[in-house]
Amino acid sequence: MRETAKAVVSVPIAAAIDSVIELEGTSSPRVAVLLCTKQGEAFLQEQLDSIRRQTYTSWAVYASDDGSQDATPAILQDFKRRVGERKLTSLRGPHMGFVANFLSLVCNPEINADFYAYADQDDIWEEDKLARAVRFLQTVPGSVPALYCSRTCNVDETNTCIGYSPLFTKPPGFANALVQNIGGGNTMVFNQAACQLLRLAGPDVQVATHDWWTYLLVTGCGGHVFYDPAPTVRYRQHGLNLVGADKGWPARLYRARVLFQGRFVKWTDQHLAALQRVEHRLTPQNKSLLAEFAQARQSTVLRRITSLKRTGVYRQTLFDNLGLVAAAVFRKI
Repeated sequence: MRETAKAVVSVPIAAAIDSVIELEGTSSPRVAVLLCTKQGEAFLQEQLDSIRRQTYTSWAVYASDDGSQDATPAILQDFKRRVGERKLTSLRGPHMGFVANFLSLVCNPEINADFYAYADQDDIWEEDKLARAVRFLQTVPGSVPALYCSRTCNVDETNTCIGYSPLFTKPPGFANALVQNIGGGNTMVFNQAACQLLRLAGPDVQVATHDWWTYLLVTGCGGHVFYDPAPTVRYRQHGLNLVGADKGWPARLYRARVLFQGRFVKWTDQHLAALQRVEHRLTPQNKSLLAEFAQARQSTVLRRITSLKRTGVYRQTLFDNLGLVAAAVFRKI
């Protein structure tokens, strides 16, 4: 089985993130919070309040609204009055869905910061979310793409904890990213080098989700990824979720249905096409892995299985890896 490049964070870094962090002042790295909204009046205020309570205070929110007809714009304006003009900028979204909305923000050349954080309108951030992310990102040289993500605490509409996202134990890497996303976008924070990769690919790239695409780009181009086992986001589960929690048998059955309905094939096709835009930035090892993975998908059933095993692609759990084998057998990958 091929040894693929994997991004691993050492124990000292993980321990350092657990330290008390006080990184305030004008010299602190700036974090651009990329918030996408649409009809978000039910929960947006709690999310904005949680951003305001962050122990790391060098942030500014860029809110892209996709045509809300409810109180969302008023809630944003009220927040702007409370935190100051420089702390919130309102933008008009592209009206093409949440993926295009997030990509329009991250690829906006007028938004410049040291680090960037995706934010959903209906979650609640733990107070040390940005502090933990910044502490990791500061350990990586600025020229190297870096991505922070974490577990989540799943909560109901009343903010009562109803469980946690899976605790992934295998290291992040491109061989994992080709077949799975381990980081929810609502937990992701990344550096300027990672942002430049996203901008190089462009806002019009066709991908499954903005967060999976970010994981693919950072790992494929030799960046560093840290998956924090500590939950930093209270991930709201409610009837209007566009994407729900990846937990338990309902989530497994949903993934199986997606697999055999052919959506996974479509997503993989999209990702392989999108990666062509940045092929020159992939590491030689990952460029070779990508070519072998693409060829394996088109082989006969026996060669598909053996070739995929040789590439070293993997998912995080035994159940999901068995599903990967099944997908290879039925040409659903």
